[in-house]
Amino acid sequence: MELRQRALQVLCIADPEQKSAAALYLQAQAATLLIADQAILEPGTAVSLPGHPARPSLLRHTEVARRSPATAEGRAILIHAIAHIEFNAINLALDAIWRFAGMPRQYYLDWLLVAAEEATHFTLLRNHLSTQGHDYGDFPAHQGLWTMCEKTQHDIVARMALVPRTMEARGLDATPQIQNKLRQVGTPDALAAVDILDIILRDEVGHVAIGNHWYRWLCERDGFNPETHYAQLVRQYEAPRLKPPFNDAARRRAGFTEAELQWLQQG
Repeated sequence: MELRQRALQVLCIADPEQKSAAALYLQAQAATLLIADQAILEPGTAVSLPGHPARPSLLRHTEVARRSPATAEGRAILIHAIAHIEFNAINLALDAIWRFAGMPRQYYLDWLLVAAEEATHFTLLRNHLSTQGHDYGDFPAHQGLWTMCEKTQHDIVARMALVPRTMEARGLDATPQIQNKLRQVGTPDALAAVDILDIILRDEVGHVAIGNHWYRWLCERDGFNPETHYAQLVRQYEAPRLKPPFNDAARRRAGFTEAELQWLQQG
């Protein structure tokens, strides 16, 4: 079995349960997988990416309603939003595998691990939603993460800079704040969600660290200064400028330097 071709096939799966299971199965086969050095698709080949179900309906980021987690419906909407992020994150990891040829074998194995862990996160959240009488697809969602994936489809350096260590790193900052709100609610379902978010935060530190590692590896290969080149990529691709508060401790564990943390604080 060839890893990059199979990653593309899993990326095209629309059913969330099937996609999650396929990502986990693919990761379990990691040691036996071959990795092709050539492009997976012929130039001009049309393919609809990513595979996603008919629901949830996808809206602009500003059109997605927010609700207070103080209500049962508000908590369901919150968990649904996080589940959608995790579903997108499966796609992002799979896209990083199939799209970019010629990287070291460990690069592909790293992102395969990420895809599998994101699939686990999605399943945990979806199962939690089901205990509240809801399912993935019951509420609208947005595609902000995938939009940046599309913007950087021809530039692996920009992809590593702006998806894992920018868009996904937002979760390192946001998750503790969400957990605090849920603890204040204090209901059994809210506290169960806090425990799931503990698992997600732990794993996401590792995912952002993988992005940081390969971004710096690519910068060294291509002769870029990682810090100055990052600022240039943010401008070039119109990436969102992140706002405080930042989870400096988690970001340090994920490999951000003190200079990078200071740059973030400067806004």
